[in-house]
Amino acid sequence: MGLLAIKLLLAPSFVVGASLAARRYGARIGGLIAGLPVVAGPILLVYALAHGHAFAAGAAAGTLLGLVSLIAFVVVYARLATSVFWGASMLAGWLVFALATAAFSALTVSAGLALAIAAVGLALGLAALPRPGPELRLHPSPPRWDLPVRAACALVLVLSLTAVAGWLGPQLSGLLAPFPIIATVLATFTHAQRGTDELLRLLRGLISGFGAFALSCFTLAVSLNPLGTAAAFALATGVALLTQAATFVLVRGGPTSAAVPEI
Repeated sequence: MGLLAIKLLLAPSFVVGASLAARRYGARIGGLIAGLPVVAGPILLVYALAHGHAFAAGAAAGTLLGLVSLIAFVVVYARLATSVFWGASMLAGWLVFALATAAFSALTVSAGLALAIAAVGLALGLAALPRPGPELRLHPSPPRWDLPVRAACALVLVLSLTAVAGWLGPQLSGLLAPFPIIATVLATFTHAQRGTDELLRLLRGLISGFGAFALSCFTLAVSLNPLGTAAAFALATGVALLTQAATFVLVRGGPTSAAVPEI
């Protein structure tokens, strides 16, 4: 029952919490939570509980490479969003994610090398994003179905990936853990409801926050076997929060400090 509760509640609750925090407290708190592995983290926890430490550690290393695929989705969506509608941007981004995942599935790398690859991906991703125009500071109320749809998307992803993880193995399971379900929901809703400039601020904020995602996954990859599930996930959570706090100090007053609007 505990494992089922994690699948049903943890990731959807994180997604709802991230959205509500952004609406209530603004860009910095929204960016803090949005940059955390709010879906991949619970998926890796389920892997650890269902398949053991070694499986989850391998999946965490694979998730670092999957983060590069997620960044590729964000960049492709952003570049196309200035000229095509949200559906075309979404499909093109998914295609690039699938191609990157297929390429990475042939690689077997250490957690350290995977972290280095993710760091390069973060830097290139930020450089490749178009810059938004001036912020209008308009915050229209989202529709009532907004939060339930986001929570349902997170739930579908967790149930789907954890159901097939044993068959896929740790490498491919990890690569698919960052599949851009939440990024897709945030991007398409913002694109359709608020336009391209607001979308670009959102996507720039998301990539800026992925450093915490990367370091938390690396921490899990190297600490699950020696420390066990509880200690490793506690350590990874602390690393993610400290990293995100440091990120906000570095970008305070810059364009990324307002990069995550009400989501």
